Amino acid sequence: MKTQEIKFRGINHNYSIFIGSDVLNLLQQKIKKACPKTKKIALIVDSNIPIKFKNTIKTNLKNYELLILSFSANEKNKSFKQVDFYLDKILSKNFNRSDLIIAVGGGITGDVAGFVASVFKRGINFINIPTTLLAQVDSSIGGKTGVNSSQGKNLIGSFYQPKLVISDTSFLKYLSKKEMICGYAEILKHSIIKDKIFFDWLTKNTKDILNKKSKQLIYAIKKSCQIKMFFVNKDVNEKNLRMILNFGHTFAHAIEVKNNYSKKITHGEAVLSGMFLALRISFVKKVCNLKTINKIEQIYKNNDLSYTYKKYSNQNLINGLVPYLKNDKKNNDDKVNFILLKNIGKTTLPNKYKISIKNLKNLSKFIAQY
Repeated sequence: MKTQEIKFRGINHNYSIFIGSDVLNLLQQKIKKACPKTKKIALIVDSNIPIKFKNTIKTNLKNYELLILSFSANEKNKSFKQVDFYLDKILSKNFNRSDLIIAVGGGITGDVAGFVASVFKRGINFINIPTTLLAQVDSSIGGKTGVNSSQGKNLIGSFYQPKLVISDTSFLKYLSKKEMICGYAEILKHSIIKDKIFFDWLTKNTKDILNKKSKQLIYAIKKSCQIKMFFVNKDVNEKNLRMILNFGHTFAHAIEVKNNYSKKITHGEAVLSGMFLALRISFVKKVCNLKTINKIEQIYKNNDLSYTYKKYSNQNLINGLVPYLKNDKKNNDDKVNFILLKNIGKTTLPNKYKISIKNLKNLSKFIAQY
């Protein structure tokens, strides 16, 4: 399948996402076009990236002065301390705002490198090379950057759009099944909130995606990017409609914080759990019917994903998440702001369903049993 290009057209910023196998070899050509004045490049690279990709990138960037910074990508290193370390290194090499920072890694690497780019001299050129399925379909799109706090995930950050995104599916050959599931969670979410036809396609093609079949994988990445881009174009700074993309994430982030960002549960697994809890609330609140929930549940069952939500059929475990919900960044008062599902392809609007912590605890029995 030939290289796919998706164009972001914002009010003040335009850029392209290139998707395909071996698109990494387009890097030098695309940098010259997107950042013609760049002389120095800081590469913030996930330490787990296979050496052959690092060599390909270095070969493509041989005409630039390179600063290579390794990153041990985990939620605990998604911190101010790490940002300060990189800023100090880049400042010491006399970079200016016409130079460039490139993230090479998954979502955590992109978030940290993007945040560094956004605050370095109030903004330096930034390019994202996402290397995981999760990053290619979600975190590399839309300009969200940031770090974690002891109070919650992604509570400190900025909106900062890249100059370019290069999504090379060759990276995905090295991902584990667990990492593929992690990215698939966001693909499924995008279909649920916006595109029933895409959801129906996923019911037939999920196994091929998880097994890394190139044609199905590239199509799923492209569709997912287009759906996310739809919401980002409507609401770049997440004041309203873009919040719909957080379907399932209210509980997901609570699950991650409660588990202290443990590797035992990935972000995608937390999202799969969180979506199902959001579906249960949708049913309890009479927003969504049981037939719709059962149809979504079937895609979980058919692809061995039921384990992600079964443990949260326990009222005590749901109540254990409730205290962590109050710090969700979508909240603007003492109530928790939920995105609920009406039908496959259609959600409630942001700020429509706000539930107090007290009422959530009262609802937890019904959410567990739904």
